[in-house]
Amino acid sequence: MFAAALRRRDLPLERVRDRLRAQGITVGLATLSYWRSGRSQPERPESLRAVDALEGLLDLPHGTLSSLLAPRRPRGRAARYDPEVRRRVYADDPYLRKALGDERFAHFNEGLQSTVIHTTVTLNRHRAVCELATTHVVKARRSGVSQLSVVVAMDDLVLPEGDIAFEVRYGESARVTCLPELGCLTADILFGRSLVRNETAVVDYTVRMAGATTPSHDYERRVPATLRAFLLHVRFDPRALPAVCRPYYREHVGAPTRRGQRLVPDASHTVHLVPDRCLPGVHGVDWEWPGQASGEAV
Repeated sequence: MFAAALRRRDLPLERVRDRLRAQGITVGLATLSYWRSGRSQPERPESLRAVDALEGLLDLPHGTLSSLLAPRRPRGRAARYDPEVRRRVYADDPYLRKALGDERFAHFNEGLQSTVIHTTVTLNRHRAVCELATTHVVKARRSGVSQLSVVVAMDDLVLPEGDIAFEVRYGESARVTCLPELGCLTADILFGRSLVRNETAVVDYTVRMAGATTPSHDYERRVPATLRAFLLHVRFDPRALPAVCRPYYREHVGAPTRRGQRLVPDASHTVHLVPDRCLPGVHGVDWEWPGQASGEAV
């Protein structure tokens, strides 16, 4: 397509290079020649900017060239993303499929790669989760991605919708749907614009559940790709401290659970999970309340 457009406009590569340079984009003649012959393709952010500019220079509709780019070749840390692993993490989760619907589930955040996830879970004196705060850094795996979809589970299945607040701090806005029959909500958090391939975005959102009274016993995150950093931070009310806390991991939904060493709450009544290497799968922390281990009601 690039070579054909150059022939149609009768543009030599030297003139293309000069026009790109006039827009503040530097691409060498050898690189342009490789793109024209198909020997290599644009991958770096500066090169992807050049692709967008080339579409204008060649009078091509927006996205004509970028849509032809193949997935970036794995190299170094980028090799962490594996579509098959991503599908395996989510594939056996009927809960997620039901919450999103078949069509949304089939394409759930497929244009994004998570790189950093930091979630703080806050429990109140009723031993119930009353707040979930997450900072999520994502990278666009293709141009044109404009939102991150999230599913947030809630233990209070019949909590009135008016008692649930969804606040976006970083991100433009969110389309939120409460699904009390499933005990969750879904949200599409908008970036405010479309990302170009390999561009990153930071999203920060908080869910508050006023009046939550159903005791919680765990919290987990599904991680579809190896992350640069993952932090799960659980904060307990000093009037309702757990007897035992443990981290756990499953390779995918429904897989056997592997538990780590017990976590001891610190002076701020918190425990946290920070894997040395956050592999794809399900990462979580569970806890027992006093009396629970001996079979007493909690």
